[in-house]
Amino acid sequence: MFKELVSKLLQAGLDKKPELFLIDFTIDAGNKISVVLDGDNGVAVKDCIFISRAIEQNIDEEEHEFSLDVASCGATSPLKTTRQYIKNISRNLEVKLQSGNTLEGELTKANEENITLEWDTREPKPIGKGKVTVHKIEEIAYSDIVEAKVVIKF
Repeated sequence: MFKELVSKLLQAGLDKKPELFLIDFTIDAGNKISVVLDGDNGVAVKDCIFISRAIEQNIDEEEHEFSLDVASCGATSPLKTTRQYIKNISRNLEVKLQSGNTLEGELTKANEENITLEWDTREPKPIGKGKVTVHKIEEIAYSDIVEAKVVIKF
């Protein structure tokens, strides 16, 4: 019953800020509420405060003892939702596949079924010695992805 109440309050807060979306929501046995958010334009501290207040100001603390943690997902956190993939189009991703292979390339497309990565690689020439640069494009179904992270380079 407590989880349902918190879930409704959380959703009401997110409805007021449609640019934010939920990545993770848990309540442990000790009523520690943990909310992880992402946003189409990132997540500011004021967004976390807004969602925190939307929850805690609407729960009677005499009836329910709880703690609340609202945070944004980290820059290197794995992508979990289609909306996160869409948000990160044109960024480089490292994608670990069910096959055991890992691909790194620019995310050029994302939809409800799959993503498209593009990258350049050096391969041996078909004829003769040496290597040539080859442009690769791979369409990857979400079901084939074990983990995908944004690659941050300095």
